[in-house]
Amino acid sequence: MTIEISHSNKIFKFENGILQEQFDEIVSEHPLTIFLNGEEFSTMVCSPDNLEELTLGFLASEGFIRRKDEIKNIHINEDKGIAYVDLYAQTTTSHEFHSKRFIGSCCGKSRQFYFHNDARTAKTSTSELILTSKQCLSLMKQLQNSSVIFQKTGGVHNAALLSTDELIISRTDIGRHNALDKIFGYCIQNKLSVRDKIIAFSGRISSEVLLKAAKIGVGIILSKSAPTDLAIKLAEELNITTVGFIRGNSFNVYSHVKRIVE
Repeated sequence: MTIEISHSNKIFKFENGILQEQFDEIVSEHPLTIFLNGEEFSTMVCSPDNLEELTLGFLASEGFIRRKDEIKNIHINEDKGIAYVDLYAQTTTSHEFHSKRFIGSCCGKSRQFYFHNDARTAKTSTSELILTSKQCLSLMKQLQNSSVIFQKTGGVHNAALLSTDELIISRTDIGRHNALDKIFGYCIQNKLSVRDKIIAFSGRISSEVLLKAAKIGVGIILSKSAPTDLAIKLAEELNITTVGFIRGNSFNVYSHVKRIVE
């Protein structure tokens, strides 16, 4: 059974001095628990679509896999909200860096081995990709045009993987990190090289979002919102170009402007 990621719900809307009953599209929010090599590993709250991509991307982001062929078996039980993953290798995480976690849709500081695993898995970009200003504007517009669930509900984050002139895939989730993990999972499933690809993102570029882009392996991240100061520092260190506030015909380049030309 495929779970709907949005559904129609009765609401009462106040407008022009009148309170009226009507129906509105509301996003769905479901827990997904990952069992890794038979042990409960993590529970996250997510939009219930592309769950295998989400699982693969999350495990790759946390440093447990790098390639699809490291996975012996994966099974997603959508009804129960459980992902069963068996790796050929035994997991070797110590209790110092890992415990069972509940990760909310906003994620944030609940990630207990944030610095340890990020240090092992974030990659300094070697991308030599160049974008024109026109391409930056066009790619962000393609992300926005693909964001059907956001247009209906206003309740999700969107991420896309793009080449210099077209959208390859876009993914939606209530959690900003989940949307990026789905992108990561897609790349792993399809053995896709991302050195010449771009990430476009609907939300703020936080330090965690920037690190996700580094782990995926892209050299440019575009957003309609702003980065944080720590994200910019990490982008400088990891050789990633961050472009924010892409709105209308303008944007800001916060790091490694060498990849953006007029």
